[in-house]
Amino acid sequence: MLSWAITFLIIALIAGVVGLTGVAGTATNIAWVLFVVFLIIFALSFITGKRPPA
Repeated sequence: MLSWAITFLIIALIAGVVGLTGVAGTATNIAWVLFVVFLIIFALSFITGKRPPA
């Protein structure tokens, strides 16, 4: 999930440099949503993760 967010961020940066503002804005929004979803899934897996028996 994080790799997809980074990929869309790179696409947004390249599109912004080239001047395609619509594509850059859309790619930025997709990257933001994927990053937030990644953070939520990471937090849930961290809280409910399995631990070795004591």
